[in-house]
Amino acid sequence: MKALTFLKVITVLNVLISTGFSVAGMLSPFLILPANITTDKAITVFALYAGARTIPIVTLTIISVFSKHWNAFITLAVLAGAMQFLDGFVGIYQQDLSKAAGPFIVATIQFVAIYLVVRNND
Repeated sequence: MKALTFLKVITVLNVLISTGFSVAGMLSPFLILPANITTDKAITVFALYAGARTIPIVTLTIISVFSKHWNAFITLAVLAGAMQFLDGFVGIYQQDLSKAAGPFIVATIQFVAIYLVVRNND
């Protein structure tokens, strides 16, 4: 698989995962919260903020892939990787290994894919 195709697939999956968790948090926050936390209005508001950042990013990422705006796409790919990396620290804060490892693994794959594209374009 060519590096750019790999990056496109990984980036789109990455932003879809982020958006999926944001939408899940908006619709049913208890699905993504630790069992000992009860839901309230503040949690819903924060889930809405998460949706406000991820829904435009997934939209712009998909548009950039199909319209072949590669500079915008690379920028969004880096942003998506950085968001996943930072989401890993949320998992650490929640003391949930799966919520830490998953984002760190996705971020690592994302940054490797970016590196492969940049290296091949030198």
